[in-house]
Amino acid sequence: MTGESENTVRKGFSAGGYLNINKPQDWTSTDVVRKLKGITRSKKIGHGGTLDPLATGVLPICVGSATRFADTVLLGTKSYRITMELGSSTNTYDSTGDKTVEAEWSAITREDIVASLDQFRGKFDQIPPMFSALHHNGKRLYELARQGIEVERPARPVETFSLELIEFNAPEAIIDVECGHGFYARTLAHDIGESLGSHAHLTGLVRTHAGAFKLEDTVTIEQVAAAAEAGDWREVAMPIDTTLQHMAQTTLSEAFVEMVKHGRQISVGEIGKPGEYASGDRIRAYTPENELLAILVFEPEKLGWRPEKVLAAI
Repeated sequence: MTGESENTVRKGFSAGGYLNINKPQDWTSTDVVRKLKGITRSKKIGHGGTLDPLATGVLPICVGSATRFADTVLLGTKSYRITMELGSSTNTYDSTGDKTVEAEWSAITREDIVASLDQFRGKFDQIPPMFSALHHNGKRLYELARQGIEVERPARPVETFSLELIEFNAPEAIIDVECGHGFYARTLAHDIGESLGSHAHLTGLVRTHAGAFKLEDTVTIEQVAAAAEAGDWREVAMPIDTTLQHMAQTTLSEAFVEMVKHGRQISVGEIGKPGEYASGDRIRAYTPENELLAILVFEPEKLGWRPEKVLAAI
């Protein structure tokens, strides 16, 4: 049993998997989960990162034991294609809301928009919209907004890693952005409008990637339903270790598989070379049949690898 440096996604769905769904427009993320719960007949299911109803694109769905790794779905960056319209703002910052103000936009050029994007590159502070799921004194902001109540929202640090104007056909602009956690595309559209001396709101949004999940690899709800009807929805799923590729991996012998199943630690010298791992390092452990079994955490002070998460069949 040795550590393996090569990171490859292995098959193995006995414990669950991910459905990389291309979310339909006008569906909430909860709508998608509810529909897929019926199709997969799984008691454990949830989404990894909410998309607004207006948005389409990548929505990772965790099924079965993959729900235990929902935090890893949010690792890494996200990318969006934003469509925005100059000339007006709405109370939701997108086209689903009511117009709050209109402004002149006809003098704005492509060069103006390109120049305005500079202030939104890298790290900066962003004020979240009132129509958001953030909390204020125990209530969701959107609940207050629907009552006509607006409260002060502290600016939050966000980061973009790339930001490019793709197309400008006035008054519509299309922008691609890669960003970190907590970023609001609706707010970006709103703020760009203000930076141009006008107003703007978001009219379309496609999430093109989220962590390990890409738009070109998505499947539709109908495709999942067809796979389930044909015998197994997992034919269109991605394995649990899709989001664990940042970890090293090892294959356990049958004897060590049984130990891990019962929560027993593996001696420090059984995995890797001396000095190869630091305290707190985690590793993917597989059965001889290439099934993901567990995540082990290195605890040298206890002279071993402790099973942190052990997978079980759905």
